[in-house]
Amino acid sequence: MEQPETVTPARGAHPRPHGGQTAIPCWFLRGGTSRGPFFRATDLPTDIAARDRVLLAAMGSPDPRQIDGLGGAGPLTSKAGIVGRSERPDVDLEFLFAQLQPDSDTVDTTPNCGNMLAAVVPFAIESGLLVPREDTTTARVLTLNTSMVAEITVRTPEGPSGRYVEYEGDSRIDGVPGTASPVTINFLDTAGSVCAALLPTGNTRDRVHVDGVGALDVTCIDNGMPLVLVAAADLGRTGYETVAELNADEELKQRVEALRLVCGELMGLGDVSARNYPKMTLIAPPAHGGTLSTRSFIPHVCHESIGVLAAVTAATACVLDGTIAHELTDLATVDGASPGTSASTGIGTGTGTGTDTGTGTDLSVSVEHPAGEFSVELGLDRSHGTPHVTKSALIRTARLIMAGDVLVPRRAWNTEEDHG
Repeated sequence: MEQPETVTPARGAHPRPHGGQTAIPCWFLRGGTSRGPFFRATDLPTDIAARDRVLLAAMGSPDPRQIDGLGGAGPLTSKAGIVGRSERPDVDLEFLFAQLQPDSDTVDTTPNCGNMLAAVVPFAIESGLLVPREDTTTARVLTLNTSMVAEITVRTPEGPSGRYVEYEGDSRIDGVPGTASPVTINFLDTAGSVCAALLPTGNTRDRVHVDGVGALDVTCIDNGMPLVLVAAADLGRTGYETVAELNADEELKQRVEALRLVCGELMGLGDVSARNYPKMTLIAPPAHGGTLSTRSFIPHVCHESIGVLAAVTAATACVLDGTIAHELTDLATVDGASPGTSASTGIGTGTGTGTDTGTGTDLSVSVEHPAGEFSVELGLDRSHGTPHVTKSALIRTARLIMAGDVLVPRRAWNTEEDHG
């Protein structure tokens, strides 16, 4: 397949004034169940402090309502993407994800976001970084936050004025109304994206002691997003509560945060009190025909659905023998699992027949969340004993909502060199 042409725009060395403000080219997109402004890297300050001031001003943070910016007053709508052309021969685009918060003046570029990742290739085409050549365009994207690489495919049919990104289609994802054109994401290597390994503690299960909480069994895992999985029942909850109920449950949130801090150290992440990871995920047996039920915190607010990479990581835990998730999983719903496999034998052992060859298995796992379910395709290689994840693929959708300029106060951009 012919590769899309990459284009390097001229670097905007100086901001463009608009009256007493600064105008910055901006494309506002939904990616999966998140949304936010996207910028070409060449249109933002090279100074990190100035860049962060611009992002905060664009979003309207810190303010609970983000009334003076583009933010949507919640963590899922306080995200931004910065995209540039890559100089690496094996990568087309480089993506820097920025997580902001409504009531905070920090910009966190350490975590991943698989939902916003779904909008990277549409943005690149809309902004002129990529020129499509065929009916579908596939680009290899490097997420700078964690050095994760993914191949992303979007539909780019021919129109009267040339090829364009097709946003209309029949694909549906829970958490987004209606249907849209599919965005296919194939993660090439996600194990240990932030932590040192898929299982950062070296165990599928750890028993941790938390002051004021007691002893709890958890699974610490990172297949694209560091997660701590804990049975909701062990915290005195069902795991089927609504998002509103969990967000109003201050006693639970305090216990979950105390557990998160302990597990962060256990996972080799150090003091995570100011970080957005690990994400805490309460799990329970599936309630609606899926594989596992989840309630994910990001990290202090319950997710309206579940993040892309959190879903990938939770799905991976489902198919690894010995994890907290595995014992709660309904393996009958896992397409590709060996017939008759039970939680006591586990697909992580490589036993049975079906699609399992003894060394590799392709599996489809359905992760339930508050807004519906999320299907993840996994490839496992067990030829060397410990299962190795070879593939994590899924479908998302995206849509361009606005294209133009975002205006920020002139002082947000200013650096020392601007005054020189």
